[in-house]
Amino acid sequence: MSDCLVVTVAEGLCTLTLNRRDKRNALNGELFDALDDALETIEADASIACVVLRGAGKAFCAGADLGGVGTGTSGGNPHANQKVIERLSNLPVPTVAAIHGVCFTGGLELALGCDVLIADCSARFADTHGKWGFVGTWGISQRLPRRVGTMNAKTMMFTSRVVEADEALAMGLVWQVVDEGALDQAVAAFASQVLTNSAHTNRSVKRLLLDTEEMALGDALAHEADNYPGMAPDCREQLAAFAKRA
Repeated sequence: MSDCLVVTVAEGLCTLTLNRRDKRNALNGELFDALDDALETIEADASIACVVLRGAGKAFCAGADLGGVGTGTSGGNPHANQKVIERLSNLPVPTVAAIHGVCFTGGLELALGCDVLIADCSARFADTHGKWGFVGTWGISQRLPRRVGTMNAKTMMFTSRVVEADEALAMGLVWQVVDEGALDQAVAAFASQVLTNSAHTNRSVKRLLLDTEEMALGDALAHEADNYPGMAPDCREQLAAFAKRA
């Protein structure tokens, strides 16, 4: 595994730390390759029940490394990077992006691949593709409006304006904003709640949400009924233990 991504696994929690501190964790080909490898491992590891994505140093991610985004095994194909973020989005377990400092453009696209965003008050968000004449290819035109609404997404994309943490909370881009220095504790608390919950339930719920995202309500309800995953293997034991305590 490349040292540009630090992967740790402990008690069901996998933490992926972007580790290009001198570049504010800008995304290059090597980092995308490392992310892809890590995501493949997570997909195959049934013991992992939650994933946290974070950035080392002073920022979550400044965006694409304009001098190095085409240096990985993708050969400069931007759609290959989109597929890595899609892989992140489709992980079978809950995913959390821990945001501090800048989360710009490609970094925002990466964060939007996570289920839940938690930020501290230093966090700043922007889509700056328009500053340079780029058009996003990693999913921002689809994921950002679904997260914050079409008008909010348009204002960000049309102007490249910076959104501070409090506004990001108000528009629904992030779920929680905490004081500087409190991000680790907040993310750990949320992950602990996820891990206390049934991994079977969380995996099943996420699969149903992914499968029915674009369906009409009637079709989605039919899909839910037809694809009911059943109770967790230890469900009856859990209920029996609860009954004894009651």
